[in-house]
Amino acid sequence: MSETTAAERHRRRMQRHKEIVDARIAHADQDCGVLVVNTGNGKGKSSAAFGMVARALGHGMQVAVVQFIKGSFATGEESFFRRFPELQYHVMGEGFTWETQDAERDRQAALAAWEKATSFLTDPAYDMVVLDELNIALKLRLLPLDAVLDALQNRPFHQHAIVTGRAAPPELIEIADTVTEMRPLKHAFDAGIRAQKGIEL
Repeated sequence: MSETTAAERHRRRMQRHKEIVDARIAHADQDCGVLVVNTGNGKGKSSAAFGMVARALGHGMQVAVVQFIKGSFATGEESFFRRFPELQYHVMGEGFTWETQDAERDRQAALAAWEKATSFLTDPAYDMVVLDELNIALKLRLLPLDAVLDALQNRPFHQHAIVTGRAAPPELIEIADTVTEMRPLKHAFDAGIRAQKGIEL
């Protein structure tokens, strides 16, 4: 096959592909808040959420972050994002449950975090609300699932909500607009490398 023929075939394929993509873009004409769920056993669920926080701040949006479970160690994202006055950042957990070893204490911390979260989910001044590790609180039955689903579905029309954590319940996956499952292939921790600043911390 000559180079001219190969180039022409490539051009025709890309033209067909462009027509398909353009049609899908034209069909996606809704402008509204979306519910994003990042779940799975792989690394990157919270990291992806904070990438969206950075995007939102770049657009001048008002953002709130409520972290469930986490709370016993400082992270780079917390130190960085607290610099932004348009971001409310609340670390509401008391640490991983195997560290606290107190089910009632964990439940009270989760309920306090959820109360804070609902204040943002009902406030139209916030364009994005991140509920980091909420899935873990749901998995451990620290919060009533029906109340969480109701609040997420009845948030202001324009407001984006991002939920992270392993083991997202099927009911949450069902109502979400975008769901990504992180799947582990390798992890440095398995090779004896501790959590690193800039990677996990």
